[in-house]
Amino acid sequence: MTLDDPGALPPEPGRDDDPQWLALLEGQIDAAPADPATSLDDLYGPLCAVRRDGPFAIGHLAQSLDGCIATASGMSRWLSGDGDLLHTHRMRALCDAVVVGVDTVLNDNPQLTVRRCAGPNPVRVVIDPERRLDGSQRVFRDGAATTLVLAAADRVQAGDRLGQAEVVAVPRSECGLDPHEIRRLLACRGFRWLFIEGGGNTVSRFLAAGALDRLQITVAPVIIGSGRPGIRLPEVADLRDSLRPRTRRFVLGDDIMIECDFRA
Repeated sequence: MTLDDPGALPPEPGRDDDPQWLALLEGQIDAAPADPATSLDDLYGPLCAVRRDGPFAIGHLAQSLDGCIATASGMSRWLSGDGDLLHTHRMRALCDAVVVGVDTVLNDNPQLTVRRCAGPNPVRVVIDPERRLDGSQRVFRDGAATTLVLAAADRVQAGDRLGQAEVVAVPRSECGLDPHEIRRLLACRGFRWLFIEGGGNTVSRFLAAGALDRLQITVAPVIIGSGRPGIRLPEVADLRDSLRPRTRRFVLGDDIMIECDFRA
């Protein structure tokens, strides 16, 4: 599920305008201190250095110690803490577009904007193959950022809109809407740097298709006991067939984030 803060939380804390973060946004990668305990450059420097004119997709999920991203009923607030929430907003600020699935919008009604740090709002992309959304969700009404809905081509007519959002036709494939085709269509519109923010089904489909360059999994010190799993991939019979990406690890408050690099 996406780590947003749409209604039930107390008022948000003030926006974080850390000088290191501002320097990173301005492309001054070496402006941050070298101390990895305090340097934002250690986490964000390699991401800021990714070429903006080439394709790049990074996924993100927050999960419990036992691998759940929500309770069985779908409740995911607030699984991870403020550190991960701030990180999510920073990732939005770095990307051209933030991508979520239809269930995330139905369950969380997120804003998908940048509010906890300096930086521009990304284009918001909602994957809704069967047109389940009715336009009442706030991403379609708030006018805060350009919003696209990706739907199966047989569900779209020319000029279709959902609230203030454009509905974009995507050809069906055996797996629904092909993540590689989604990346191609968005790149054709100039949206090459993608943040796949949720939920578990969407991130899993991109990962299974080999359409993620990196994946960030934040683990919160919580045991749910039962609930909705995070990553779900086709079964393997031998551990040698498991994905074994190169990883980096970061402390985000009480949470631990592991970033997987599938292109290293």
